[in-house]
Amino acid sequence: MARSFLLIAGLIIFAYGSYMPIKAQLSQLLIRHAWHESTYSGEYVKPWSWADTYPVMRLQAPSQEEDLIVLAGDTGNVLAFGPGLSRLTPHTNHSSTWLISAHRDTHFEFLQHLKVGDFLMTTNLDMTIQKFQVNDINIIDVTKQDIILDDHHATLKLITCYPFDALVAGGPLRYVVTAEKYQTFLY
Repeated sequence: MARSFLLIAGLIIFAYGSYMPIKAQLSQLLIRHAWHESTYSGEYVKPWSWADTYPVMRLQAPSQEEDLIVLAGDTGNVLAFGPGLSRLTPHTNHSSTWLISAHRDTHFEFLQHLKVGDFLMTTNLDMTIQKFQVNDINIIDVTKQDIILDDHHATLKLITCYPFDALVAGGPLRYVVTAEKYQTFLY
């Protein structure tokens, strides 16, 4: 009896442990599919019918071999699935600051390896590609300092919690990568 219980409990734990990585991989496939559908149709397409977000841009970091789809919004629900574009920043205005955040231990783990001078690229729904060059990397305390947004200067700000190896998530420190617009072209 005890062996049966342990076997069943072990199978349940194994199934749950397998479910989460499978769900994570499936969600990324659905998000990428929604991005492709959005670029084809010119309309925002949700990755699944009950999603409270949709893809708004593609973000690439060639030096780190990263290729991410950025979602609308930066709430916890959104960041669970990928980087999120703050609702404070209009992604359709090519001459403003775009504020993108993601978790330090998943989608933005690569930020710790970026260097000043590295390039980042964004692709919008209309297939406009902008190339940005990293010009500043800072660690700020959000209880003492604001993140500056500019409506008249094309800037990309990538933000995640800091330190990267913290045992407990959250805290007031943020790792901020700032990149200035380098060039724009159509795909």
